[in-house]
Amino acid sequence: MLANGGNTSSVVSDISRKRCFDELSNQVGFSTDWRYHPEMVRKRYDQSINKTIPPKVAVSLIDSFRRDQIEEHISSLRKESDQIISEDQAGIDANTCNLCKRERLYFAKVPLFCLCCGARIKKIYFCKKEEEFVAQGCICSVCYNSVKGENVAFNGTSISKKNLAKRNNDEVIEEPWVECNKCERWQHQICALYNKKADSDCSAEYICPLCRLKESRFVPLPKAANFGAKDLTRTVLSDHLEKRLFERLMQERKNWEKDEVLAAESLSIREVLSVDKQLKVNKQFLDIIPEENYPTEFSYRSRIEGVDVCIFGMYVQEFGSECGGNPNQRCVYISYLDSVKYFRPKQRTKSGEALRTFVYHEILIGYLDFCKERGFSTCYIWACPPKKGDDYILYCHPKEQKTPKNDKLRHWYLSMLKKANKENIVVGLTNVYDHFFVPTEKRNSKVTASRLPYFDGDWWCSNAVVVAKTLEKENRADYEKLLKQVSNRTVKDMGHAKPSKDILVMQKVGQNILPTKENFLVAHLRYSCMHCREVIVSGKRWFCTECKKFQECERCHSSEQHTLMNGEVHTLCQADVDDIPSDTKCNDIVLESELFENRDNFLIFCQKSQFQFDTLRRAKYSSMMILYHLHNPTVMTQNEHLLTQKFSTPVCQSENQESNEKMMVKLMNVLKHASQCCRHASNAEPCSYPNCSQIKKLFYHASKCEIRANRGCQHCKKIWFVLTAHSRNCKDLECRIPRCSDLKKHFEKRSMHSESSRRSEVLEAFIGQ
Repeated sequence: MLANGGNTSSVVSDISRKRCFDELSNQVGFSTDWRYHPEMVRKRYDQSINKTIPPKVAVSLIDSFRRDQIEEHISSLRKESDQIISEDQAGIDANTCNLCKRERLYFAKVPLFCLCCGARIKKIYFCKKEEEFVAQGCICSVCYNSVKGENVAFNGTSISKKNLAKRNNDEVIEEPWVECNKCERWQHQICALYNKKADSDCSAEYICPLCRLKESRFVPLPKAANFGAKDLTRTVLSDHLEKRLFERLMQERKNWEKDEVLAAESLSIREVLSVDKQLKVNKQFLDIIPEENYPTEFSYRSRIEGVDVCIFGMYVQEFGSECGGNPNQRCVYISYLDSVKYFRPKQRTKSGEALRTFVYHEILIGYLDFCKERGFSTCYIWACPPKKGDDYILYCHPKEQKTPKNDKLRHWYLSMLKKANKENIVVGLTNVYDHFFVPTEKRNSKVTASRLPYFDGDWWCSNAVVVAKTLEKENRADYEKLLKQVSNRTVKDMGHAKPSKDILVMQKVGQNILPTKENFLVAHLRYSCMHCREVIVSGKRWFCTECKKFQECERCHSSEQHTLMNGEVHTLCQADVDDIPSDTKCNDIVLESELFENRDNFLIFCQKSQFQFDTLRRAKYSSMMILYHLHNPTVMTQNEHLLTQKFSTPVCQSENQESNEKMMVKLMNVLKHASQCCRHASNAEPCSYPNCSQIKKLFYHASKCEIRANRGCQHCKKIWFVLTAHSRNCKDLECRIPRCSDLKKHFEKRSMHSESSRRSEVLEAFIGQ
């Protein structure tokens, strides 16, 4: 039995549905969408009462269901309910959904975190007045009251208390309803899998599943009219992962039942984001190593993983061979990994592990194999579970799904890496502390912050900046004295010529990492030298057949033998290293998605839209809507691989993806032209470029408007949508389009602040255990 999401509350049965809607709007404090008010829906029904043909536009996923699929869907809904009510009884109570047999259901409250301290907000908080989505900018009462002045400072900026409004974290939002045009009964939109985005003008007819079952001549919409996970663009990577996964599943399925085989075969893996980005290095981190030739920014490719029901997601960062001579070269960083427990079938493999674990491990191993074939040498993983109430990728997990402790999560990753080691995909395993903070026996490797790889959202480099700030603040007067306390032995062991800020920072960061060093995993896909710790990508390699960890590069090799601590002598073997591609670039398509641009974007989008995964019915609906937005990118005002699994049917889609993409390209072209065009919109002979004048008029309006977008001005909202869409994908450092650079900085600051606060809080919790 799956846990029910949200609380239910009884409603007096003899009140009218209209009155119920009015009272509900006042009770829970949210604006009702009047398109679904009973009177509005009744008008639509009156206009279409004589129609008997199926709707041309699919407003519900159920419009394309067969009879047996409809029955299966209704049965699944009622299994989630704790109530057992007959269909006749359900028709008596106008306040009950006749699909799931339940009354009012409420969404989970969006978790709020303080911008200043990062703590979760329970009750009173402060946010900007007229803020559209408060979860993005909240300040807890403790931080607000602790500030004696007029401004509250956070993340290098500040806001006046006069612009903040006091609020109480007690708002609840009810699931929306929809009325059947035929029987006039009401269902939750989620139960009905009703897509209001596909019926934006309220012109389509909605017929509920129960009425569909009663129609003798009902013909479902053709599947060609619907686009699901399998219809998303395929890439070299997604094909590689799917092929490997299916081959491994076929080896396991000999003793399965027929329906279990079908469930496993319905898995789909799709890559929905794959874009090249620039990662700027924090200036305060560069100050730690001023004499080192450390890059000011890194080029990397962002990728991600997720459905007909979304059950798994992963974000990764790839730093290729083009990062020549720096610590990020040929590295992969697994930023986030998330899943929900809706995998089917629920059974174990021959080895005894859960099939769900087996599948997710195979996806990760397949990805590492793909990276190794392309020439990547190292994979970094931070085994860091989310803190209580937080989500990584998928919003609002099932109540019965427990968050793993850090030791269990670490074991999960290690188990996967051991499997990869057996296949010779991973050739060595260590951790960040042992690899970067411990001097080698020959001292051929310098212990310095300049050797640390720099990733978006990592902990070690962020902590190095915090440590450097603290050292300067606490020892400003005696900083030189502090340097003199560093012994000559320490300076020599760490490979330095003299005491420096770099040594002090590395010592302190090392002390901070040491208690939890096993959580910072480093998986070697290629052999690295045990003396200088550089990856051996060419030339010759010397190794010992009896000591697996003994690997030497040409630069550090000095003898044909090595001696153990007990005096035993081993002869070394030699091998040519010529199987590593010189270029890691993959001739695959670039996939851009504003929805999946980063983890924060996607999570905020789901929170705003109440796309939750806490129950199977909500997971189906949320997945349907996410796929709708992927196929229709311009529907949003706002690089993951998608692992998908069908539970009943394909996902509804009624718009033309190609035409929407062309529309967005045209819009961006108009914006670029208008920003460079010299003709004024009010000229007697305005610019002939299509829509140039309209864009200029919007710019002019926005510069003079006193209402602004945050107070509801529709014209301002239009121009901000266009500017935001442009800035999220703009790579021009000197872009002339208005506010582009400001918006880029805003998105970067917001992302870095939320990451830094969350990661630091999690690690502090681990260290304190």
